[in-house]
Amino acid sequence: MALGCKIEIKINLKKGVNMKTSLFDLAKMIDHSLLHPTMTDADLKAGCELAMKYDVATVCIKPYAVPDAAKWLRNSKVAICAVAGFPHGNSHTEIIIAEAVRACEEGATEIDIVSNTGKVLGCDWDYVVRQIGAVNKAVIECGAILKVIFENDFLKDEHIIRLCEICSGLDVAFVKTSTGYGFVKQENGMYSYAGATVPHLKLMRKHSKPSVQIKAAGGVRSLDDLLLVRSIGVTRVGATATASILEEAKRRIDAGEDLSKSVNQELVTGGY
Repeated sequence: MALGCKIEIKINLKKGVNMKTSLFDLAKMIDHSLLHPTMTDADLKAGCELAMKYDVATVCIKPYAVPDAAKWLRNSKVAICAVAGFPHGNSHTEIIIAEAVRACEEGATEIDIVSNTGKVLGCDWDYVVRQIGAVNKAVIECGAILKVIFENDFLKDEHIIRLCEICSGLDVAFVKTSTGYGFVKQENGMYSYAGATVPHLKLMRKHSKPSVQIKAAGGVRSLDDLLLVRSIGVTRVGATATASILEEAKRRIDAGEDLSKSVNQELVTGGY
């Protein structure tokens, strides 16, 4: 469904057609995030039930829970997205591939991995290309698609641009801003992160070829956030505020608002 959404946006912009944004369109932009380390199995099941209620694109879930998610979601159109080598991308390539392939065998159709930040910052681009290429090949052979997380908080624009170019060259399905766990230590000793920012999202859209979709994670916590990132070419978001986002969308659509004309704020970054 995400691909169809991307094509629709492209055609609308090209032809100047102003089509109203539907609740279904918005729901199918959301990967409902179920990745927090404190989440129990009961929490994961409840999260899958919420995802089914709102008919989102996927649940993004811990690898061990993929078999359970496949059972919980079997009568729905909600897909399963699993993470591999998450959240820091420091595992051997073979381990990331093994985790991704097992998740696919157990029911996942989308895999989110993290680029190796140390290798990116060290400009070891040969390693980065080999790793992403190998994982992408394995995932595609399983009939799934790959999303590559950059962890933008750790990177400069030149790193983000190069990663977009690499992922474009490898025909990766999605590039993604953040894990939600890439905290940067501040001068006062506290940790924080920006997550998805408008400048970074625009940079990623500009330097990725049209077939590569953009996923925003970290900071999309309201309907206005979702509409804003959608307006700049984002086709998928990671979110935990799924219910509040879509309930507000339903209320505003029922009240007659055309959400395609309702982009009116800056993105508040950090957090899911």
